[in-house]
Amino acid sequence: MTESNETPNTVEQGDESKHRRIKSFVMRAGRMTEGQQKGLEQGTPLFVLPLADAPVDYDQVFGRSAPRSLEIGFGMGHSLLEMAAAAPEQDFIGVEVHRPGVGALLNGVLTQGLTNLRVYDCDAIEVLNRCIADNSLDRLMLFFPDPWHKSRHHKRRIVQASFAELVRSKLKVGGVLHMATDWEPYAEYMLEVMNVAPGYRNLAEDGKCVPRPAERPVTKFERRGERLGHGVWDLKFEKVD
Repeated sequence: MTESNETPNTVEQGDESKHRRIKSFVMRAGRMTEGQQKGLEQGTPLFVLPLADAPVDYDQVFGRSAPRSLEIGFGMGHSLLEMAAAAPEQDFIGVEVHRPGVGALLNGVLTQGLTNLRVYDCDAIEVLNRCIADNSLDRLMLFFPDPWHKSRHHKRRIVQASFAELVRSKLKVGGVLHMATDWEPYAEYMLEVMNVAPGYRNLAEDGKCVPRPAERPVTKFERRGERLGHGVWDLKFEKVD
């Protein structure tokens, strides 16, 4: 996951409240490996989509009609690549601005010969607003977003009421917003936001978190956390209207 995601709200600077467009990320510099550079050079023309000014016809992009998932902030792309390889009957769209991560994913797509994955290398909020038609996604995934631990930074969290409403508008009825975090206070915060968001139903039997879904791959980051005694909390909310 890209190190931070910010929701498109007002940001306070000093004593003044200044309105400006907030991106869903903070850009991080990173070194590029040979494989990542190869992925960018060879994979970009084939698999990276440009921002559009109108909703995109993904049936045309993928050459078929299929269940479609979008992941915001796929990081180095390991999970997204594994999901796409495991479900060739589904289509996947990933959004990430971290160039080494985009390159790594594209290199994997080329190496494995996948055809069911496309990428945006720009702001996820822009992608949702400009490229994704309403009522079109079967699933939206947000795995391990930056929790912005300090209280004064909570306004920078991507999971806000406005984000929940934007995602709901893009999901089909019955579509699922799947979130995961390794920080329990952030899981509790996401529950607070989503429990009052209109048009959703929590899929957890206890109204809290679901057991780790089999379709979400376990990352190296997660395995390391498990060895250290850290947990992971998965939340699934279904669009009901």
